[in-house]
Amino acid sequence: MTTNQSDAARGDSYFVHSLSVLRASCYTVPPMARQRLGQHFLADLHWREEIARAIRVSPHSLAPLAGGERRQQAPLPPNDPHCWIEIGSGHGEMTQHLLSTGAPVNAIELDPAFLPGLRHLAKQFPNLNVAPGDVLKADIAAIASGRRVRVYGNLPYYITSPILHHLFTFAGLIDEIHIVIQTEVALRLAAQPGTRDYGYLSVVTQFYTRPEFVFEIPRDAFNPPPEVTSALVTLRLPGERAKLPLSSDVPSSKGKQAHASRDADSRFLDFVKLCFSQKRKTLVNNVRSLAKPDRTREALAALKLRPDARAEQLPVAQLAALHSVLLANPDSAP
Repeated sequence: MTTNQSDAARGDSYFVHSLSVLRASCYTVPPMARQRLGQHFLADLHWREEIARAIRVSPHSLAPLAGGERRQQAPLPPNDPHCWIEIGSGHGEMTQHLLSTGAPVNAIELDPAFLPGLRHLAKQFPNLNVAPGDVLKADIAAIASGRRVRVYGNLPYYITSPILHHLFTFAGLIDEIHIVIQTEVALRLAAQPGTRDYGYLSVVTQFYTRPEFVFEIPRDAFNPPPEVTSALVTLRLPGERAKLPLSSDVPSSKGKQAHASRDADSRFLDFVKLCFSQKRKTLVNNVRSLAKPDRTREALAALKLRPDARAEQLPVAQLAALHSVLLANPDSAP
């Protein structure tokens, strides 16, 4: 790691637009939560420790977790080659847990009121790099500096989906994503086909990751308390994407292969969005702009699926298979 001063200077280069740093009062007087940023700070020490155990950054990770029903996992090894990227470090409630592993921790924080406190913390921990700015504009690859990535974040509810989509563009670098989000959204990420919660966001998440709903966190664990309950979700990479032949088999350079893979991912996810465009309608109706009804019925029959199948009934692999069959013999509706 470089010095804290140079870290602060290079932190701005990780973003499309740097954020001006405003002066704030001493870190011992925590800034107030900003409603426009969706800030709800994890104030409860017990729940901080439960999360630390679950994501294996606590020396007590082998102790029983909340509820006692989850398998126990050993703490991360001291020579772990990963770095941590923390989204919205705030007062540093969880930052110190991450720092205790000895791995590099990159704290992304949009609110300038928290930057002096985080930089003060960086003077105590040389493995902390403060990166001021918006995570939606962050170059995760540049921040990671060649290391594999683990992500932790207590995400603002109103931009959970955009943050996940941004992280998924760096899926090749990330091994784990641990996020505290609204319970309703957490259930959607891990939902199975045929259930009420299964939808486009479920498919996108399971395309890139293997989601696990870890545990629910009560409202009063946060300050200020949110209007809804929250949950910790762990997303392990890769997901179904690693098993699917979506990208071109034509030999090309490494850069061209990566570009082709992103294009293939984008085409498939656009197709998934089309499939879920009207959830109560059948796939035959939803993909009319891509294929004529008879062609879609033939494709469904070839995959041994019902002609009245709906998108919410199909797992990622079957949606990918349908996409491949329709692409093999494309036609467009009149």
